[in-house]
Amino acid sequence: MADRGANPLSPPDDWPDHPDPILALNRMGSFDWDLDAGVLQMDAQAHEIFDLRPDEYDDRPESLGIRVPHGEALRLDTAVSQALKTGSENYGVYFRVRRRDGSLRWTHTQGYIRRDEGGRPRRIIGIVRDATQELGDSEARREQAAQEDVRRRQTNVVQLTTAALAHARTVQDVIDVLKDTHGLTHLGATSLVIGLVEAGRIRLIAEGPEGSFVPGTEVTGIEEPYPMSEAVRTLSPCFIDSPEEFAERYPRLWQGITGLHITSAAYLPLIVQARPIGAMGLLYNDRRGFTAEERNILVVLGSSISQSLQRAMFYEQEMDLAQGLQQAMLPRTIPSVPGADLAVRYRAATIGGSLGRDIGGDWYDLIPLPGGTPYGGGRVGAVIGDVQGHDTHAAAVMGQLRIVLRAYAAEGHPPATVMARASVFLDELDTDRSATCLYAEADLSTGVLQVVRAGHLDPLVRRTDGSCRRVRVPGGLPLGLSAEFGRLDYPVGTMELDPGDTLLLCTDGLVEQPGADLDDGMETLAALIAVGPDDVRDLADRLIDVAAQRGGGDDVALLLLRRRALESARPGGRLKQRVTPGDPEALAETRRMIRTAVGAWGAGERADEIELVADEMITNVLMHTEGAAVVTLRALTGSERRVRVEVEDSSSALPRRREAGESGVSGRGMLLIETLTDVWGVEARGGGKCVWSEFVVAKGSAPA
Repeated sequence: MADRGANPLSPPDDWPDHPDPILALNRMGSFDWDLDAGVLQMDAQAHEIFDLRPDEYDDRPESLGIRVPHGEALRLDTAVSQALKTGSENYGVYFRVRRRDGSLRWTHTQGYIRRDEGGRPRRIIGIVRDATQELGDSEARREQAAQEDVRRRQTNVVQLTTAALAHARTVQDVIDVLKDTHGLTHLGATSLVIGLVEAGRIRLIAEGPEGSFVPGTEVTGIEEPYPMSEAVRTLSPCFIDSPEEFAERYPRLWQGITGLHITSAAYLPLIVQARPIGAMGLLYNDRRGFTAEERNILVVLGSSISQSLQRAMFYEQEMDLAQGLQQAMLPRTIPSVPGADLAVRYRAATIGGSLGRDIGGDWYDLIPLPGGTPYGGGRVGAVIGDVQGHDTHAAAVMGQLRIVLRAYAAEGHPPATVMARASVFLDELDTDRSATCLYAEADLSTGVLQVVRAGHLDPLVRRTDGSCRRVRVPGGLPLGLSAEFGRLDYPVGTMELDPGDTLLLCTDGLVEQPGADLDDGMETLAALIAVGPDDVRDLADRLIDVAAQRGGGDDVALLLLRRRALESARPGGRLKQRVTPGDPEALAETRRMIRTAVGAWGAGERADEIELVADEMITNVLMHTEGAAVVTLRALTGSERRVRVEVEDSSSALPRRREAGESGVSGRGMLLIETLTDVWGVEARGGGKCVWSEFVVAKGSAPA
């Protein structure tokens, strides 16, 4: 026993020869041990401590054996012998005395060793005292401290586990927290099993260490004789204190886990709002039984885990619904378009690192348009957009907006009209959401793209030499703001894709980075595209992988269109442009579109004539009507290859021939059209008319 009271100092020289009164006052007895004579004299108080009558003790140390058990005597002898051998001046030791009634009581002795001039021990003078209360108080304090330490550890387990579960968003996150090495260490368990109630049965979603699965327990009935079923059935915890109890109560399960050396287990019902959602089992191999406090702590822990699992289940249900809705709203398939290689990708946002994915309003679409050629020159509308918000409502709005925009484009409306009508639709929809969008109408026979942008990112184009640049496109406000700003106009930008060029449309989730400027993000993206794979599918995968590695709180939609080289330079296709009064830029864009398309269709020798006639037809509309001119350029095949220019307006008044006179500045338009065109005419179109002209550019039928 450790020396708890030894005084390192020898008794003073004036130590009284008979200190009995002093010691008695302190409930101590004294002794004087003559080592040479082997005589150990004790006073009356010492006799009382040893519970000896005077006639029962003959002053010989051996006589104390009737009161000092053998093991205690060995401890006492060892302490005394050690002090004598090492030259110590004192010793102290606790030992137990068996009193007359058979009870054991703690005693403490302290001796002072007197040596002669040569250092040889001659005499030991000391005291003895009853230490039962002292050690009892100390033991009680130790036990109390141990209990408080246990309570602290158990409270810490609940706090640590609850804190870790606070970050779990999915059921798998909850399982990972609990099955993590530190999680099991906190719980003090060897392994963990969790089951959820589904349709009156319990489905196991997490089972102990690898190789511990018991066949037949993956799905069990609530009425079956398993501890997890019992916990769910009775809504009460099931504690198993020993292997014997486990084998007796649940023999079928015990046969399957005997190799795990389980010594006790606790199965806790997982209850939310008085309804069981499942059960959790904690299995131990280093303990037997549970104290009342341990049981209470486990019940509290089970309640915390129940809330986390319920929250995770609600989250997953909402995410399944939202993702299902979003997937239903996005195009199921992407149509093949003659003359183009296409790739689209969508990646949901990651919220809170790797914990789960969030839904957003980003979308893409590819819309086949009429007027393409059968030999490599299709027409297609490419759409990329982003509805404000990251929730189910954003996905629903996205789906409706995608459908109406697709319908407007398929009806043949020019890009500016498609965007303006989509904006009005969103404004009239019962929502407070706005959306950004970019719509590009591409004629792959000519490579001409007409682009409108509603608050969205500019497109990027990678050329055949590997360079990639951002194409600045004039834009308007986001969709859905018509009520605040009136009917919105969207200017049309024209750009060209040469064979082998790749167009990239994306949402800002691919570009924006925390702390970085948007222009810097566009430059970074352009550099990444420039060194990316040539194949658009591989390039799309590379860009999405980069977005995944970077993470971020926004979803990503991506559309890539690569123009293939035409099988032959044959005419075909259709282009459309709207020109409004007082918009010289639109007129210039139309001239540029006509010249580019005519050249691509192999009719460059008549480009000046076609452009001049088209310009005259447009000017007539702008001067003599109150509305806009809708210009359509077509490549026609048959017995002759022809280019047809149509200019449509809202006036029903037909054009008429006038004599210009010698000094007149007008009246020569119709004469010019008759002179330069091979054939022309006028058609009624609803509430307006269409003036058209055709130019023969080659004889003979174009092969299919």
